[in-house]
Amino acid sequence: MDHVLYRQEGAVAIITLNRPEQRNILSSDEMQAALLGAIERLANDHVVKVAILTGAGAAFSAGGDIKKIAETAGKTSPPVSRTHYINGIQRIPLAMSRLELPVIAAVNGPAVGVGLDLACMCDIRIAAQSAKFAESFVKIGYVPGDGGAWLLPRVVGLPKALEMSLTGDMIDADEALTWGLVTKVVPDEQLMDVAMAMASRIASNPGFAVRMTKQLLHKSGAMSLEDLLNFTATAQAIAASSDEHKQAVEAALAALQAKKRRPKEN
Repeated sequence: MDHVLYRQEGAVAIITLNRPEQRNILSSDEMQAALLGAIERLANDHVVKVAILTGAGAAFSAGGDIKKIAETAGKTSPPVSRTHYINGIQRIPLAMSRLELPVIAAVNGPAVGVGLDLACMCDIRIAAQSAKFAESFVKIGYVPGDGGAWLLPRVVGLPKALEMSLTGDMIDADEALTWGLVTKVVPDEQLMDVAMAMASRIASNPGFAVRMTKQLLHKSGAMSLEDLLNFTATAQAIAASSDEHKQAVEAALAALQAKKRRPKEN
C-alpha cells in the first residue's frame, strides 16, 4: 500500500495521506519520504495549478507514533535527536514553503500535533464537521519540532497559538472556524466536493498569476512595502507579457460585450 496517494483531475492534484490504520501518522521515514515525493512532484508540475491535501480514513493525521515515542523516550542523545529532526520531519515544512502553487487542506478528521502543523503548512484549510485540532506536543513533554511555533501564530495569531500550544487542548471544527484556523466547516460527506469546488475556482485562473499571488501574500509579512512593490513590479511585468494574461483579458472582454448585448428585462 502506498503511504501517499497522488491523483490529478485537470489542473487540480489530490494528495491523500494513506495510512488510515495508523491514523496517517507522519513520524515514519516511509510516510515522510512519500509526502516529500508528492511535494516534489507538485513543484515540478506546471500543469497543476492547485493541490488538495487530505487523509484517508477517519483522521487527517494523528501526528506522531506515540508507541514509538514511548519506546525511545530518554534513550536518544540530544545531538542524534537534533540531526534526526533536521534530516527528517523538518524537511516537510521547508518543502511546503517552497511550493509556488497553493495547497488546500481538506481536514477530514483529527489533526493533532504534526498533523495540525501540516494543515497550517497549507494555504487554505477547510474542515469537516468531525475535524478536531490540537497542538499537543506539550502534553508529552515535547515542543513543536516541525515548525509549529512559526506556523500556528501566523494562522491564528500569537494569543490563540499560545493557548493551544501551552495547554495542548483539543478544539472542535466550529471553534477552529471562530479562531480563523479554518475558513469553512462543512458536513463530512461534503468535504471533498467543497474542497474540489474551491480548487476548481482557483484553477480557472491563469497559473502564473495564481502562483505569484500566493508568493506575494506569503512574502508580504517579511518584506518592507518598498521591497514588496519592487517584487510585485517584476511579477506583474512577467504576467503582463504572458499568453495566459492575453487570453484571460480577451475572455473577460468577450463576456462583458456579450452581457451588453443581452436584452434588458422589463
